[in-house]
Amino acid sequence: MQSKFKRILFGGDYNPNQWPEEIWKEDMTYFKEAHINSATINVFSWAKIQPSENVYDFSQLDKIVDMLSDENYDIVMATSTAALPAWMVKKYPETMSTDFEGRHHKFGGRHNFCPNSLVYQKYAKALATELAKRYGSNKNISVWHINNEYGGYCYCDNCQKQFRVWLKDKYKTINAVNEAWNTEFWGHTFYDWDEIVVPNQLSEEFLPDMTMFAGISIDYRRFYSDSMLNCYKMERDAIKEICPDAFITTNLMGTFKGLDYFKWAKEMDIVSWDNYPAYDTPWSMVAMTHDLMRGLKDEPFMLMEQTPSQQNWQKYNSLKRPGQMRAQSYQTVAHGADTIQFFQLRRSVGGCEKFHGAVIAHAGTNNTRVFRETAQLGKELESFGTKTLGSRSNSQVGIIFDWDNYWALEYTSGPTQDLKYVDQIHQYYEYFYNNNISVDMIPVDADFSKYKVIAAPVLYMIKDGMKEKLEKFVENGGTLITTFMSGIVNQSDNVYLGGYPGPLRKMAGVWVEEIDALAPEQSNTVRFADGTEYKCNLLCDLMHTEGAEVLASYESDFYAGMPAVTKNSYGKGKVYYVATQFEAAGLTKVLDEVTKESAVSGVIAEKTGLEITCRESDTTRFYFVMNFTDEEQVLPVSLAGKTDLITGETAKEGEVMKKWDVKILQEAL
Repeated sequence: MQSKFKRILFGGDYNPNQWPEEIWKEDMTYFKEAHINSATINVFSWAKIQPSENVYDFSQLDKIVDMLSDENYDIVMATSTAALPAWMVKKYPETMSTDFEGRHHKFGGRHNFCPNSLVYQKYAKALATELAKRYGSNKNISVWHINNEYGGYCYCDNCQKQFRVWLKDKYKTINAVNEAWNTEFWGHTFYDWDEIVVPNQLSEEFLPDMTMFAGISIDYRRFYSDSMLNCYKMERDAIKEICPDAFITTNLMGTFKGLDYFKWAKEMDIVSWDNYPAYDTPWSMVAMTHDLMRGLKDEPFMLMEQTPSQQNWQKYNSLKRPGQMRAQSYQTVAHGADTIQFFQLRRSVGGCEKFHGAVIAHAGTNNTRVFRETAQLGKELESFGTKTLGSRSNSQVGIIFDWDNYWALEYTSGPTQDLKYVDQIHQYYEYFYNNNISVDMIPVDADFSKYKVIAAPVLYMIKDGMKEKLEKFVENGGTLITTFMSGIVNQSDNVYLGGYPGPLRKMAGVWVEEIDALAPEQSNTVRFADGTEYKCNLLCDLMHTEGAEVLASYESDFYAGMPAVTKNSYGKGKVYYVATQFEAAGLTKVLDEVTKESAVSGVIAEKTGLEITCRESDTTRFYFVMNFTDEEQVLPVSLAGKTDLITGETAKEGEVMKKWDVKILQEAL
């Protein structure tokens, strides 16, 4: 398995332009002590390297690049196009965005440019071109980093005009738009393209996630994701025109709602992302997001940013406890990362991120806990050489994650405001995580034949071709799990008539008549055939079987006795339909049966509180064993006798692992 790097990149965002040059030399000494071998530079330097419209000044950047090259760093060269220089906004105010409330922004902040501004595009492309001309031949530049954390929204006149162009390309005729958006509702029929306006608070949307016409709002999400992607591709192509072999990425943000990352990943040479869990984010959620980033290209990814200690922008910015950063970094590698990079290497003296953690704190010394932990991790990663690079995860389970469904489900007016897409996906992922069953997060156009089980919770929107793909998967022997709020609408958010779950009805062998929404203080009980009972809440489908076997039924309310969990044979496979949101034990009951019947196995057979994942190279299987619990955990017997990649020691039967302990145990293939 070929890696895209010659070593594990260990470093992060470095901003020497914020410091006098005598500090740079000190940094080089400290970084070497910490085994740092890479630096991401030039992320927010547009104003520095282009001080006016027709002038470039690369003198300082030249010094930075030369210094890092002399020290044999892997350089991640950013293009600086995420924050506009003041002169541009002053002369060309149309480069700034117009927000959801219709206010046109002035200079300041970031995530604030209009991606459909021709002026912005002109100067962003020109800057990327100049950077490629100047530094493209530098062998130390391992990765080009376009922009930074693409995000934000714009509803300006430029976007409105381009939205109409995008719609013409998609729908061809205005009548097709009216049909797709069901504009007969409330008499919203369009007779000309220029009658279509952007869906913000001045038109169709109450709030960013509340709309009167989901069709136009979902299409605007698609359009805006495409608009941002076009900006990325524009800079990427400008660089590749000069440096055809350039290796190019941009840093994504996990389950960020605004952009269709599966579509973006097709245009990226490698996926990179920024991992910033909160103090109370479940470790299963962190793992799921890593798996999503790996799944975008079904390849190892880059961790572009994490903090070595605390964040600055969350509600409660707790310190990472001793050992936590190291364990969290190894979890990242365990789920597919070939790099560990931080924001930031030296803590800023001012600005809103001055309290964001860094390898070198404001004290300016290497005599800190964070620095020592960073140095320990750097030394360990350096000792691995290329052993783990390019290694892959093999999964028997796929979970569908789809941005169209994400947008559509959360635009839905009813049945409950508490239905959140990522939370529903995570409930199913958490079961597999707790049982150390490897999962691939997959798009709707993935190769389903690779999996024994596919989970598709709240598959609300069934787009063209999805029904056929899922049916083929099940007919050929696969097991599909789907749930309430699935098979409801088409790609324009119009309901499939004839009964829920629409296109999935035949395959699932059920017909859903009504959907009851339970308030937070309400619940029902579900009883299984063996007499076990579990609480359920949020939503309850009132359904009838059409050939499916009833596994469990509701116990109360007027729909007591109606099916709550069913299983249907279809071809050689099975379809499980879960009609409500279970408490964790109830969902475990269902998924235990699914995994047993489908012969899905965990990384190891033993039950354990440890997180255990596996990556495989051509010669070696690497078991990542991590304790994220508050209790000591005994190493599973099946892993005893294997050599720890970190320490070189042999793992012993009965060995106890404390919180934050990590082992990487090797097994020859």
